[in-house]
Amino acid sequence: METIIDIQNATKKVKEKNLIEDINLQIRKGSIVGIIGKNGSGKTVLLKCICGFMKLTSGKIDVRGKRIGGSAGLAEGIGILIENPGFLNGYSGYHNLKFLADIERKIGKTEIRQYMELVGLDPDSRKPVKHYSVGMRQRLAIAQAIMEEQDILILDEPMNGLDSVGVNDMRKIFLDLKQKGRTIILTSHIKEDIDILCDEVYVMDSGCMK
Repeated sequence: METIIDIQNATKKVKEKNLIEDINLQIRKGSIVGIIGKNGSGKTVLLKCICGFMKLTSGKIDVRGKRIGGSAGLAEGIGILIENPGFLNGYSGYHNLKFLADIERKIGKTEIRQYMELVGLDPDSRKPVKHYSVGMRQRLAIAQAIMEEQDILILDEPMNGLDSVGVNDMRKIFLDLKQKGRTIILTSHIKEDIDILCDEVYVMDSGCMK
């Protein structure tokens, strides 16, 4: 199977401290890869480096054959959920997604509505995001990450704030996206959350991958 993300000897150092150290990982197209570890283990730093948000100190990351931080700069065509999305609290979920969709103009109103409904949100609701529950905000964040149908999804702790029903809903969505050929990287500090989804699972501890 084709390698879509190739990570070789990736190290990120800040003030002599290695946030990630000598990471080697090849991610196959159309697979779901899980990365687990405690808070501070380096999971989020690795994801940011894959996206190009953080530049490696040494090593390399290629996405679709293009060097991140080099020929490609920031990675393109990736749906991203890392940390808390900066939603506009005074606007509805639909209008938040509409503002984001208008940047690239890859999708329109129909697709926004479809993805909101897919994650269990009402696109016609006028409730502002500031009145959303934690679970609703997380569902909206997942909709934002997947709505433009990018072929790579990078999802940092996507189950955070979801109840058991929400976790099951997202599992079904992620497995369906995999069946459609999309590549997904999931992180979690709870191993059980992603075991059911992942073709491969890696453990990070103190910046190193085991």
